Amino acid sequence: MTINKSNTMNLSPHFIFNVNLDEQPKGYNVIYFGMGCFWGAERLFWQLPGVYSTAVGYSGGITTNPTYKDVCSGHTEHTEVVKVVFDPSVISLETLLHSFWQKHDPTQGMRQGNDIGTQYRSVIYTHSSDQKSIAEKTKQQYQAALQAQNITRLITTEIKSTSAFYFAEEEHQQYLAKNPNGYCGLGGTGVCFI
Repeated sequence: MTINKSNTMNLSPHFIFNVNLDEQPKGYNVIYFGMGCFWGAERLFWQLPGVYSTAVGYSGGITTNPTYKDVCSGHTEHTEVVKVVFDPSVISLETLLHSFWQKHDPTQGMRQGNDIGTQYRSVIYTHSSDQKSIAEKTKQQYQAALQAQNITRLITTEIKSTSAFYFAEEEHQQYLAKNPNGYCGLGGTGVCFI
């Protein structure tokens, strides 16, 4: 995946971890999650032990260097994502994925609750064939968990590698750390991972 660094020049270090948003230490892994509004999703992941940093941005679309306004127009095909840099010796990809599946409704298509549009779709953008394989496996496991609770809707989560990640504007980075009472639309199905 290509990370567009041209717009990181004006971004402050991570508000909580005080590291550069485009930093990835040797031996650490990166994965991207889209699960509705990226503010609450980013907070979910920065709270997990073993996560080195998080950043919000746009991915999966056709427009180069989109703005928040562009993405909200629905014409870019981008979705709001969280870039998660993590230490696999401390937190496994499976643990991250379990949080992903349980903390939003992956069956809603182009929405999460009242947030409607292509930018709110459920996605996992991977960096390797191993990551993709693990993501697909946990998707099947969570679909089985939903069905065991008589939820028959199919998971619509898009799982693939993507070509580019564009950092969102400064005001969106670690938004809920800077604005603790800000909007968070994050919610799940109530079904725990088996």
